Amino acid sequence: MTPEATSAGRQVDTSSDIVAAIDEIDGRSHLVIADIARDDAWVAMSTDGAVTLDDYR
Repeated sequence: MTPEATSAGRQVDTSSDIVAAIDEIDGRSHLVIADIARDDAWVAMSTDGAVTLDDYR
């Protein structure tokens, strides 16, 4: 993650459908977040680097 990251812009299209899942990629567990209403609109990261919800309680 880049701490200096900024928004790519305001989303205009309201037809997005964002989902998240845990998937195996190259034999390792990954968190995948995708906009299934668009082609090639997804990001994945190793679950080793993901924060769990319990960390925010």
